[in-house]
Amino acid sequence: MNATDRTPADLLRSALAADPARPLVTFYDDATGERVELSVATFANWVAKTANLLQGELSVEPGDRVALLLPGHWQTAVWLLACASVGAVADVAGEPGAADVVVSGPDSLEAARTCSGERVALALRPLGGRFPQPPEGFLDYAVEVPGQSDLFRPYAPVDPEEPALIVAGREFSGAEVVERARAEAAGLGLTGPGSRLLSGRPYDTWEGLAAGLYSPLATGASVVLCRNLDALPEERLTQRLEAERVTATTR
Repeated sequence: MNATDRTPADLLRSALAADPARPLVTFYDDATGERVELSVATFANWVAKTANLLQGELSVEPGDRVALLLPGHWQTAVWLLACASVGAVADVAGEPGAADVVVSGPDSLEAARTCSGERVALALRPLGGRFPQPPEGFLDYAVEVPGQSDLFRPYAPVDPEEPALIVAGREFSGAEVVERARAEAAGLGLTGPGSRLLSGRPYDTWEGLAAGLYSPLATGASVVLCRNLDALPEERLTQRLEAERVTATTR
């Protein structure tokens, strides 16, 4: 990664320039058996499309608050980087009533209805599948995002010193996210390109976000993000660590 990177979106651009084919996020849901692997290029494509949805269809501007009522999931990681690309504040598990836009998983739709702005629903089905029946009052992300452009250009430059992330009551600027992600990488066992971290931490704390996205991204590493890891027997976990060539773990 480049020393000049000041925002999470900068980190993704540098990763794309360095090695677009390498794995970035490998996601497991051990309650359903789902496994998805996204290269840097594939992940960046999802981010670009989602950022275009935010900026173009939802009219999100820098500084607007986007409440993310989503679990630790590869699509949540996409939304975090899409918000960073636009300059919006990603408010993880934030209050929908105080947000300009809410993005909800299938288990938080009722809470999300308190948002008076645009509402987006994610089915969180394997391979990014759509809802069998779209929830009333919501855009179905899986329906809306495929038609968005693969190329994203923000209408306004993103200021790295402006708020970019709120999680567990803590606010971070884009620059702080990058700085902390780099500073904490070594403590997670990330030593640079080739490192592969398995994280079972949820996305509802800074520590979970750092392990599950930001620190691997900041160091040229990759993450094996596991949801419902407690459902996996130890023997199968050992097999996964070997099969995924994991170099460090955090649970």
